[in-house]
Amino acid sequence: MAKFRKKPVVIEAWQYRPARNHLPSWLRDALYDGSVWEQGGETPYMTIKTLEGEMRASSGDWIIKGVKNEIYPCKPDIFEATYESAE
Repeated sequence: MAKFRKKPVVIEAWQYRPARNHLPSWLRDALYDGSVWEQGGETPYMTIKTLEGEMRASSGDWIIKGVKNEIYPCKPDIFEATYESAE
């Protein structure tokens, strides 16, 4: 079987913490257009419409804006294994 390496690309990401008020503009826009919404309550989460269907982001998950402006959640351990700071 052939092996492939991910191309080095720079993405934008924001770690979801329900108590935070500051959102990146791309996530705020997604909340306004209805492609992302937040559910409050005892265990808050965000629901994100993706090409694969609706996905849930829990507290501590990363929300990623991909290379084609798609938005999707990523668990912290996967994020750590896949991404490093570009700054």
